[in-house]
Amino acid sequence: MTYTHKRSKKSMLRRFLVCLALMLAIGVSWSGYCWYQIEQTLQKAVPTHADVGIVLGAAVWGEKPSPSLQERLNEALSLYQDGYVPYLLVSGGLGEGKKVTEAAAMRNYLIEHGIPAEKILLESQSTSTYENLLYSQQVMEAHNMRDALIISHDYHLARAVVMADSLGMSVSPVGIESKVLFGPYHRSREVLALTHWEFSRFLLHSLHAVILA
Repeated sequence: MTYTHKRSKKSMLRRFLVCLALMLAIGVSWSGYCWYQIEQTLQKAVPTHADVGIVLGAAVWGEKPSPSLQERLNEALSLYQDGYVPYLLVSGGLGEGKKVTEAAAMRNYLIEHGIPAEKILLESQSTSTYENLLYSQQVMEAHNMRDALIISHDYHLARAVVMADSLGMSVSPVGIESKVLFGPYHRSREVLALTHWEFSRFLLHSLHAVILA
């Protein structure tokens, strides 16, 4: 192997390591930014009065809300009972292999715990957080409601608020610190989910700009 060839291989390796280090630095910085967004949203997650409280769906066990979904519903119960919202909007579609929608399971739980059926609105089409908010917005518009509380776990609020803002919704977040979920795992997953949302939105805006150029 010639001296020039050895030097070329070392140069390529050096460039590869520099690129790898740069990518890692960007990844760590972005993850830190997402974590910061989650924490900043939590700082603002103080209950306020609104037209409706939107309970974002989660897993259903059989025909009953899972323990984590019950945590969201119990917070919604407290907000309703304390007079922050006159209505609750339960949002969630039919999961794979399930017999009832998340919304139906949530409604039944709330009724069992004393909320009048006429005070519960349903959105049972959604299969994602974005759809939760999009279809809930349509329900709100049909009932002439202007602002809402978003009720979910603390780690989930930042992405939900960003999505609501993109839809032009007037919302305030209310978060629950889970006693049944492993927080670090779900926060790490949420960083990935928030990254996917922001990247998808960036690509969409870029494509839109190219089409209109």
